[in-house]
Parts: sequence; structure tokens; C-alpha cells
Amino acid sequence: MSAGQVSVALPDLDAVGAFGKRIARVLRPGDVVALSGGLGAGKTTLARAILASLGHPGEVPSPTFTIIESYDAPPLAMPAVHADFYRLEDPAEIAEIGLDDYREGAVLIAEWPECAGGFAHEPACLDITLKPRAKDAEEGRIAIVKGGSDWLGRMP
Repeated sequence: MSAGQVSVALPDLDAVGAFGKRIARVLRPGDVVALSGGLGAGKTTLARAILASLGHPGEVPSPTFTIIESYDAPPLAMPAVHADFYRLEDPAEIAEIGLDDYREGAVLIAEWPECAGGFAHEPACLDITLKPRAKDAEEGRIAIVKGGSDWLGRMP
């Protein structure tokens, strides 16, 4: 059973920030926020908005080259891991990275989840696909949001 699917219009950066705040308010340790979409779709922007809403006070570097960045509580409301799996060549590499150790008791914000084998099978996964509203992102974005069974009653 899933929590269903909703579409969220994100016409500008303020809307992305507000959506990140809505997500952060309902997150629990162990949740996964899986962010999909093409290059420039807004995955890192949304991840930054979520982390800021959890209480991260500074810059949030893109983990494209480090693959994983971890953020501790405090200052965050709960520990969080921001991962970018774009550079993985094989999903088996997540075991080599030690992803399970990072995830323990934390929220995982995963960009390019398909490169890590995906997380949609997990009940605590909030799967978000970002798409441009028009031919380019100048017209804003649409977020297609699907929640696993743990998201029943708390979809952002």
C-alpha cells in the first residue's frame, strides 16, 4: 500500500523552499527522500531547502564528488545524510561506501536514487521526481510525489 501520488507546482525558488520546509516538518529518522529528475531539475536546490528547514545554518555543498555529506543533530532537528549517486557505476558500490552506517538513525536525502538501485521499495521512501513545467526550468517545475506506506497521513 502506498500513500498515493500528488503533483506539486514549484513555479519559483520560493516555492521550492516552502516545499522543502513542508517535507522537513514531517520527516522522521529512517526516512528516505529520493530525488529524481534530469540535470538541472532542482534536486540539489530542494535538498538544500530541506536541510535548511531541518536547521542547517550554512552552505550545503553538492555531494556530486564526495557522494555523501552527513549533517549531525544539533544543529539539525535530526541527523541527515545528503547523497548524490550520479557517479556510481553499479548499485553494489553503495555497500563499499558504507551507506547503511551513515543512514542509521538519520534521514537520507538521495539524489539520482536509480544509480544506487532505488529506494522506492522501502516503506519510508518519499519518491520525488522533478520535471520542468515547460521546455526549460524558467517556467518552474512540477514535483511528482509518491510516498511509501510509512507516509500515509503525512504527505507534504
